Amino acid sequence: MKRLLLVLPLALAACQTTPITGKSAFNLFSIEEDCELGSTAYGEFTAGETVITTNSGADGQWKQTVKQVMEDLAAVAEDQGFAYEVKLLEADDTVNAWCLPCGKMAVYTGILPVSQDASGLAVVMGHEIGHAIARHGTQRMSTDSLAQIGFSLLNDQNYAQYGALAYEMLVQLPYGRAQELEADHIGIILMARAGYDPREAIDFWSRMDALGSSSTPEFLSTHPSHGSRIEQLEALMPEAMAIYQSVTPK
Repeated sequence: MKRLLLVLPLALAACQTTPITGKSAFNLFSIEEDCELGSTAYGEFTAGETVITTNSGADGQWKQTVKQVMEDLAAVAEDQGFAYEVKLLEADDTVNAWCLPCGKMAVYTGILPVSQDASGLAVVMGHEIGHAIARHGTQRMSTDSLAQIGFSLLNDQNYAQYGALAYEMLVQLPYGRAQELEADHIGIILMARAGYDPREAIDFWSRMDALGSSSTPEFLSTHPSHGSRIEQLEALMPEAMAIYQSVTPK
């Protein structure tokens, strides 16, 4: 009990407010630590990848588009001291993009046909930047650390195992889905601020849905279904469109 009482003030002190969504978040890490982690991991994660460096041809045009979209989105994001950077990686079979803490992003060529153009890229890149802005990576590390402290307080090994299972089902999986939806929320507001039509977000996720998805039920997944994403985006659309109509469109 004494150990638990020591942990509670720490948890309360580590509560932060997420830009755009205004949600409270538990995070034991500082922005500086986020940036150190992101920079180190960025070099490691891209070391074995083929980075597109040409400025000519179709690859060069996409590289410039990816760079421009990143600059546009970063310019309208809250200043958290991030050093935004993006690399276009050659992997036509990888329909993905990711963003590490401090705004270190990679976009794979496999997602370009789904994106189709700059507006489509703004959807996926805005979503990934949303993860960095909300600091989801170190949020997850923080909650996992707190959970491990809780498990250590359980004297019975069976209780500890049951506790770990309950944590995965009742915290980790729903938390992961909530983070994905929060990144969607941040992303659609960023793209609207930057002058990209937010209605493209629904079209993009419809195209992703058409590619086929995992058969894993949503409640057993860290990611929401495409239908859940679209439902939230439709609810956010009036706010996003009001922003979009107040700026110069791309």
